[in-house]
Amino acid sequence: MQPSLSELARTTTEPKVWILHENPPWSVPLVRELKRVKLPVVEYFVQHGWIDSAVPPPAGIYINRMSPSSHTRGHVESVSLTHALLVYLESHGLRVINGSRSFLLEMNKVRQMRALAEFGIRTPRTLAATGLDGVLAAADQMTYPCLTKHNQSGKGLMIYRCDSAAQLRDLVSSDRFSWSPDHIVLLQEYIKPREPHITRVEIVDGKFLYAINSSTAGGFELCPADECELPSAANCPADAPQTAAGGTFRLSENFNDPIIAQYIALMNHHQIDLAGIEFIEGEDGAKYTFDINCTTNYNSKVEEAHGLNGMAALARLVQQEFEREYR
Repeated sequence: MQPSLSELARTTTEPKVWILHENPPWSVPLVRELKRVKLPVVEYFVQHGWIDSAVPPPAGIYINRMSPSSHTRGHVESVSLTHALLVYLESHGLRVINGSRSFLLEMNKVRQMRALAEFGIRTPRTLAATGLDGVLAAADQMTYPCLTKHNQSGKGLMIYRCDSAAQLRDLVSSDRFSWSPDHIVLLQEYIKPREPHITRVEIVDGKFLYAINSSTAGGFELCPADECELPSAANCPADAPQTAAGGTFRLSENFNDPIIAQYIALMNHHQIDLAGIEFIEGEDGAKYTFDINCTTNYNSKVEEAHGLNGMAALARLVQQEFEREYR
């Protein structure tokens, strides 16, 4: 087991950029961009460990890259340990990119729905339930079709469309059904899209980068990371949609909508340094926002085709914070 941050504090004297994560492939493009701007980088794998809260952690800027889908890679403890680490780091005055406040939203879609509503952002009707009896009771309160979701989720896992309460009851009694790591299942209004895609708006440091359209023709597992393009990849589901030329992910050309300003205001309030926020445009023309991804990944094919680089924008933010604190 790697040394704890409390132990590393005794031997690490120079400030560094620490990446807290549990999925090494997702860190490759970020590490590349941080090294390009000459920052000293340490990848810190979060799964098992301990903390001595009385011992100050190593100096530096910390980047929280913990994913809600960590449990799908066998890292069930990672989220809980990250919660504790973020409190530990912030209590000692360390700067954390996407710290504890953003992490509370990242891991809880119920919180996300309320946060969005508080900023006047339209969301689908969503019920939260625990226990089989709770899910079945909530099913009687829904209009159909509806979607099932995990409250703590990632990669679009466990999203099923149900066209009736009977179909939902069949789902929850089948082998396909699984519980969210926090045991909360969501029933969410199905929004029939005007076009068969969702839109993901990428924002870093209060600035809009770009938006991509993700086709829903192959389902809802729409992780944009390069690793998710490969069938049977260990880091993402085997049946993840493929990104062929003109495939699942495309740039939303000239996207400019008032919803960007609403997203930025929400992110500033909740101390979210970067996020990919997803909405679907319904047949009525209204935009329904349903997910805030603080551990956002970027699709290299889209970026290369259009001269974009989301991780470079994050690296500039980290460089700015590092120089403010230590240079």
